[in-house]
Amino acid sequence: MTKTLIEIDEDALAVAQEAFGTKTKKDTVNRALREVSDRVRRHEARIAAERLAAEALDLGALMDKGAYREAPTADPDRGRAA
Repeated sequence: MTKTLIEIDEDALAVAQEAFGTKTKKDTVNRALREVSDRVRRHEARIAAERLAAEALDLGALMDKGAYREAPTADPDRGRAA
């Protein structure tokens, strides 16, 4: 970890401390940074999963009515004894 001197919005810090249940400024800032980095990773993972799903699932083929199997027709000879 690196020690850094920064100006912090005290009102925002107080809200974050209450939300996170942290006691110190250091813990609050580190928790907030982790929250943001975790959110970014989750977002990137979701985008990657959506991209993978789009590549794997060909919606055009599903929407093509000609690709469906024809409905079975009634066979008049079916079920008759020979």
